[in-house]
Amino acid sequence: MSRLSFFLRLVLLLLALALLVIVSPMFADDSSQHQIRQQQFGVSGGNVNDIDRACCSGTLGALVTDGSSLFILSNNHVLARSGQAESSENISQPGLVDNNCRPGDVVAHLSAMAPLSSNVDAAMAELVPGAMDSSGAILGIGAISSVIKAPRVGLAVAKSGRTTGLTQGNIVAIDADVVVKYRRGCGKGKKFKVEFTNQVIVQGPRHKLFSDSGDSGSLIVTDNSCHQPVALLFAGGGSSTVGNPIQDVVNALGVRFVGDSSACSDLNTDSVSQISRTDLERASAVKKRHLAELRSLPSVIGVGVGASDDDGSQPAIVVYIDQTNGSVVNLPQSIEGVRVKTIFTDPFVAF
Repeated sequence: MSRLSFFLRLVLLLLALALLVIVSPMFADDSSQHQIRQQQFGVSGGNVNDIDRACCSGTLGALVTDGSSLFILSNNHVLARSGQAESSENISQPGLVDNNCRPGDVVAHLSAMAPLSSNVDAAMAELVPGAMDSSGAILGIGAISSVIKAPRVGLAVAKSGRTTGLTQGNIVAIDADVVVKYRRGCGKGKKFKVEFTNQVIVQGPRHKLFSDSGDSGSLIVTDNSCHQPVALLFAGGGSSTVGNPIQDVVNALGVRFVGDSSACSDLNTDSVSQISRTDLERASAVKKRHLAELRSLPSVIGVGVGASDDDGSQPAIVVYIDQTNGSVVNLPQSIEGVRVKTIFTDPFVAF
């Protein structure tokens, strides 16, 4: 092969790879667009008082209503400073971190928060009329459904957030009991841990993050044309993202989503695990019986139920291990006939 021919082939290969990157739906959109002033949701925002040595912000996730007023939905730790805020505190967009630590436009006023002890990290702020899109459209996703969907193992999902923009992934564990680290202040303050039960864990495509710090408050929706709400993103570690099941969130705040109320067909059954409901229920029951034993092991920060690696039709008890701890954890290959899958990850922290 001549040198000219070799370089020509190399150039064509590089062009083909560049085209693949452009057209691939698995690549995130331009995340910088989520960090500037926008009318739609899935963008930078937070409490104007969330500042200390540094300034902090998260994501203004979606638009909800109590039937008479409109509210921005996000996390307690994004809108309400982990329960320390007073009612009516200002919420700005973009958030402080994207506006030189100064408040952006005031788009809402804090109106309600669910305590972190309530098993959800959720809060809402009453929208300033005209400050954001009253249709509830989310940047990169568009209009969503007002009909929520229960999380299922394998379900294809998407989210739009301040830091990583529009990303896609799959639910890899449900019924997850996790320990999440928080801080009282922005960048400093006492650290504390909160235990959550029955959570949803999502992973992005191989080697791609589904979320990162600053994406807290993002609404996780089904990755199809219907965009049904599934979970509220609030924490993560390594390649894992943790979300509150959305039914728990709307129950805690007494709201419903602003969006299309027409019926949604199950458009992404191909991406849903084929584990039978009976097998999942049995695996959850076994997990519950052995939860205290598993959680007592050093470095175990989460235990859920997902699909087995070697047979996607079989359930597994998924055990999340803090890989930064250095402790050696010896787990059985199965418990009461249910496979055990180990995931090594960084600690789960509130994003």
